[in-house]
Amino acid sequence: MSLNVFQVSYKNLLRRKLRTVFTLVGIMLSTWVLVTLLGFNKGYEQSLNNSIEGMGFQIVLTAKGCPYEAATLMLQGGTGLRYMPQDIVDSVASSPEVAASTAQLMHAEFDPDKGDNGGTTVYLGVDPATFPAMKSYLEFKQGGWFTNMDAREIVIGYEAAELEQREAGDFMILPGSDEDFKVVGVLARSGTQDDGMVFLPLRTAQTVFQKEGLLTMLGIRLNSDVDQTAFEETLYTLPDIQVVSMAQVKNTIMDLVGSAKVIVMAVAMIAFLIAMFGVLNTVLMSVFERYQEIGIFKSMGALPKDIFKMILIETTLLCSIGGILGIALSFGFSGVSATAIRYFLPFVPNGSLIAIDWKTVVFAFVSITLIGIIGGVYPAGRAARVRPLDSIRSE
Repeated sequence: MSLNVFQVSYKNLLRRKLRTVFTLVGIMLSTWVLVTLLGFNKGYEQSLNNSIEGMGFQIVLTAKGCPYEAATLMLQGGTGLRYMPQDIVDSVASSPEVAASTAQLMHAEFDPDKGDNGGTTVYLGVDPATFPAMKSYLEFKQGGWFTNMDAREIVIGYEAAELEQREAGDFMILPGSDEDFKVVGVLARSGTQDDGMVFLPLRTAQTVFQKEGLLTMLGIRLNSDVDQTAFEETLYTLPDIQVVSMAQVKNTIMDLVGSAKVIVMAVAMIAFLIAMFGVLNTVLMSVFERYQEIGIFKSMGALPKDIFKMILIETTLLCSIGGILGIALSFGFSGVSATAIRYFLPFVPNGSLIAIDWKTVVFAFVSITLIGIIGGVYPAGRAARVRPLDSIRSE
């Protein structure tokens, strides 16, 4: 007998359409979870790297305090800021290991008129002579940087400009001052924390916010041949100064997130096992329902390997189609997944949190297909062992 096992397998899946659909949905959701989690692993690390590299610093000095508070201060902007004396800049900048440094003063001000329930605007006083060089990736949509350290001028990040509805040439009144500050530049979107900042000259910020002679942080970039660890050891001797290494910040955050990812991946594996047993149950039920039909096939000359192949093709088709649908779902809902992650995680860097590449897609598709094949081995073996006489006699 010439048995077209592929055609028979395909038609059998259409016999019980509702059951096939439910099985496909389970496989699809399992694949979606796997692809999204793998994409999150990759996307989170890339976004974190970009956020840290986007700062332009290797080391940041802040006033003595909690390391996690310092990390929040640098990466996201925060309240409860501590201050350090500005003369620390001269002692550090004069070190031969330092290639460049830039002093900054951050100030967070709550604005009750911002948005529906008010919001916090983050102001950053920077040195126009050193800050642009350390942040070389920043580009302007309109205008440029300040003219001098004492100018009553501001530069607005892309998102802050949209929220404040300001353009280059407009004027703004800052908290603590009755003067009008001219918007001399609007930055293009950078995908970093700078998009939400309002920049002004350092000395102007110190005067307006009554923080003369104080800084919140000092960004440092070292020469390429310098041992960063050894240099950090020398900085630890500075009084009331905290040394925060960007590499340490990254490792700390990744360790914390890594623990959560292990749990989430375990949940994904459980979802995969549920999908596998769903496939096994669906195909095994199909084998029992077609007990007599399989016996007739065998009595007409079909070999056990033909029956085995027919059932295994059914499981492979189920998982392949479900895997493709799950991959499409992960692409279509990546934005929704990223929004949900941002809502539940305490800290997320700027940029895309879900990075799905072809390696992730291939891995997920192969994994779900293999799981389907494994889940179909038992039903296929059960069908291959059916004896024609017993099946015809059965009811």
